Parts: sequence; C-alpha cells; structure tokens
Amino acid sequence: MAEAARAPVSAMIFTLDEEIHLPSCFASLGWTDDVIVVDSFSKDRTEAISRAAGARFFQHAFEGFGRQRMWALENTRPKYDWVLILDADERVTAELAAELARVVPAAPGSVAAFRLKRRFHMWGRWLRHSSLYPSWVVRLVRLGRVRYVDRGHAETQVVDGETRDLEHDLLDENLKGMEEWHARQARYAGKDARFELQEQRGPVGWPGLFGGDPLERRATLKRLAMRAPLRPMLYFLYSFVLRGGFLDGPAGLRFCLLKSRYQRMVAERKRALRRELAA
Repeated sequence: MAEAARAPVSAMIFTLDEEIHLPSCFASLGWTDDVIVVDSFSKDRTEAISRAAGARFFQHAFEGFGRQRMWALENTRPKYDWVLILDADERVTAELAAELARVVPAAPGSVAAFRLKRRFHMWGRWLRHSSLYPSWVVRLVRLGRVRYVDRGHAETQVVDGETRDLEHDLLDENLKGMEEWHARQARYAGKDARFELQEQRGPVGWPGLFGGDPLERRATLKRLAMRAPLRPMLYFLYSFVLRGGFLDGPAGLRFCLLKSRYQRMVAERKRALRRELAA
C-alpha cells in the first residue's frame, strides 16, 4: 500500500487458533507500522505466523471479550493514540484504510471513538440482508477514552466523549467451518442466557428504540427480544421477512435458520438455569 495511505493507528488483533485467518488479516494491514496480536494461548501456528509478519505478540488468558480488550489496551503499549480493534477473521479494505488515514489526523479532541459497519460473509458471499447489515461496532478507539465491558458472550463499551461513524465497511468472514460454528454458538448461548436473566430485572429502556444511536437501538431490541415468547420464530420472521433475508437466496434462508436456532438455544439455557435456581 502506498505510503500516502498510512494511518497513525495501531491495529490490535485478538486470536485463538487463527492460523487460517491471520494471513489475509495481516495482508489487509499494510497501512500501519504497529500491529499487535493478543492471543489466548493458541495451540496452532498463530504465534509463528504473527511473529513472521512482524507483529508484536502477547498472550493473556481469555475471561471475556470486554476484559480481554481492556487488558490489551492497558498492557501492550500501542504506538499510536488511536487503536483499531480486530478479530482475526476480519479484514480492512483499501477504502477503509484510506479513510483512516484521512479521518484520524483530523479528529478533534472531543471525539473518543468511531463506529464501523461490519460486513458479514459466509459460504463465500456477503449475506447483506440476513446478517442484518449494517451491524455497527465501536472498534476505532482513542486510548484511555473507551472502556470495554463484558455483555453476555460479547461486549459493550463506555465512551468518554463523542462517537462518530466511518463510511467504509470492515469485512468479516470466518473460514473455520460449520462444526466450529456450532461449537462456538453452544458456548455463547450459555453466557447469553446467564446475562439475560440478570438483564431482565431492569427496564427495557423504550426511548432507546427511537433514538439516533444505532448501538442503543440494537441493545433495546435485544432487551425486548429476551422477554418475548416464541423468540426463535419471531427472530426468523424479523430477519428473513422484515429485514429481507430472503433476498440472499438459499444462503440467507440457511443463515436465518441458524440464527433462529441460536435464539432457541438461549431460551432453553435460560429455562434450565431458572430450574437450577428454583431447586
């Protein structure tokens, strides 16, 4: 990538057995001279590939996405004040890299973070509708101004300052196959079930459904969904019909069914947890 496209941003990649994804992820990061890998003690060639690519390599036991991100931001000494948070199956396009080079140096001190749209690929294609695109994530952060917090299997963030939006997408394509997908969803379902049981004790927060922040709208929809009966069917109708998942063809149908199955798994885990608490 041309020198003019370089951005004053550190790229931070989180890994666990990611030898299949790291080559393409690294190939998309030619615009930065500070790449950091934070690994959860992989057993494949993740470390060797990272060091061969010139990345700074760290290891820390995984306790949750939020806590892992905070440990990394506080302990790896990024070269730049701005850090782009990445999973190994994500890639930065040339257009996004150019936008980073243009936007970051001009960002006023009031701006603490940027949201990016994640473009989800599966089975070799972009599932634009069935993945509920645009799915906004806070991934470009100013050091010391953003705190990540565990939220079920994923994370949320507390931003000290203004959050702005970037125009270009972050690509997400997991190549590990369906066996790994199902195993991961099973792990996530248990964490989300425990989180939802705690979250349901609080209010829904209806104003967030009509606000301008897409992350708050999504959080409010999730708070509504966790209380809804027949949530697997409702999710399928929402994603496949209302959000146009059918426009992605057979792949869209398959993906919406997979996500609906995940909703059923979470609901089943919640019922099991309730029985354990009542025993």
